[in-house]
Amino acid sequence: MARLLVTGGAGFIGSNFVHHALDHTDHHITVLDKLTYAGNTASLDGLPESRFRFVRGDIADAALVDSLFAESDAVVHYAAESHNDNSLDDPRPFLDTNIIGTYTLLEAARRHGTRLHHISTDEVYGDLELDDPARFTESTPYNPSSPYSSTKAGSDLLVRAWVRSFGVAATISNCSNNYGPYQHVEKFIPRQITNVLRGIRPKLYGAGENVRDWIHADDHSAAVLTILEKGVIGETYLIGADGEENNKAVVELILTLMGQPADAYDHVTDRTGHDLRYAIDSTKLRTELGWTPIYQDFPAGLAATIEWYRENEAWWAPAKDATEAFYASKGQ
Repeated sequence: MARLLVTGGAGFIGSNFVHHALDHTDHHITVLDKLTYAGNTASLDGLPESRFRFVRGDIADAALVDSLFAESDAVVHYAAESHNDNSLDDPRPFLDTNIIGTYTLLEAARRHGTRLHHISTDEVYGDLELDDPARFTESTPYNPSSPYSSTKAGSDLLVRAWVRSFGVAATISNCSNNYGPYQHVEKFIPRQITNVLRGIRPKLYGAGENVRDWIHADDHSAAVLTILEKGVIGETYLIGADGEENNKAVVELILTLMGQPADAYDHVTDRTGHDLRYAIDSTKLRTELGWTPIYQDFPAGLAATIEWYRENEAWWAPAKDATEAFYASKGQ
């Protein structure tokens, strides 16, 4: 039995991890979350009070972080500003959270000798050409293209430096695009699903040829638990489920699964610096630590996700109007 501190545990992949860890282990979990617009305590409703507690706070608050590290056996660091469009509008919060926040956690881990696992993204590697058969590996050079991915790359490098320079017991994982329950409606898949549920035509950037490597949040959570338990200190592990799909195909599949014509969507101006393709090679994680994804059928996983949003409008509705107003102001 371990005492886990999960930063950003009221966000999308963080809350999925909290549910997964409580369901599959005997751990006690404390969530630290600042509750910015993307954090939602409703994502943590119904968790057992005997094994779970919530603390509202900032990962850049050194005193608070220190007090929580002092009572934790391990820390899983999900907290991040993570939306590319927002990073283009105002990069500063991404520096404050992703760089300064991660530094604050690393210093606490250094003082207390606490095991730390740092969650990152495949976007630190930049993008691949659409016709390139290559996939990202742990040795792929970093080549971030947005303020968001640049600050995540910076946070990864800080973790590596604190491992080497100060002996911090940390690991890193870089994951492909997640989908599943509790994802904010600003993100690609839930935005299209909730648009259809509201009778709004989905929106597709450019021609929709950009490719993402999709993984269900439950599979990501299982991988993180595996790395936390079996991962080698100082190592990086890439997490992916061989789920490459272009955005056009995803929108058309959503429409089909929801009983709409596959072409019932609109094209909007492409995003500045929109990465072409992400693709993860997770061989190291699978062969060295024995992890395998459960949701290997993307249409089935997407159908389950659609059903979750259909049944949980009370969870996503409060953020929907503001999200669509923001995109409308940009013609998107």
